[in-house]
Amino acid sequence: MAPAPLVDVTYAPDVAESTLRELGSVLPHLVSEAVKCPEEPYDGNLQPGDVEIRFRALGPLDRSGLNVVIEIKSKWFQSRAANQQERVNKLREAIRSATRLSGFGVYLSLPLAAWAQDP
Repeated sequence: MAPAPLVDVTYAPDVAESTLRELGSVLPHLVSEAVKCPEEPYDGNLQPGDVEIRFRALGPLDRSGLNVVIEIKSKWFQSRAANQQERVNKLREAIRSATRLSGFGVYLSLPLAAWAQDP
């Protein structure tokens, strides 16, 4: 089984829940498109668990100049790393086009990683 991209969404308290729900509905497909590669192709048929998304509100001690920060971790492959900045730029634009989100950033990390999961 392929490792699922892990997505952490940190948001300011004034971001509307409807905006976060909209973001949660479009992120699985957009992230899958952004990280697809020959080693882990994306066929457009998402299954439960294919993309793991966690939402967290900024706490009283957190500091951020953005309304939303979207952090994506997906396993390193040379084909992903070769155009990582292009991938994250396209993903940011796709998120902007698909939602009403403003004042946000996207961080794409490609760590060397291993994955195990129960069926």
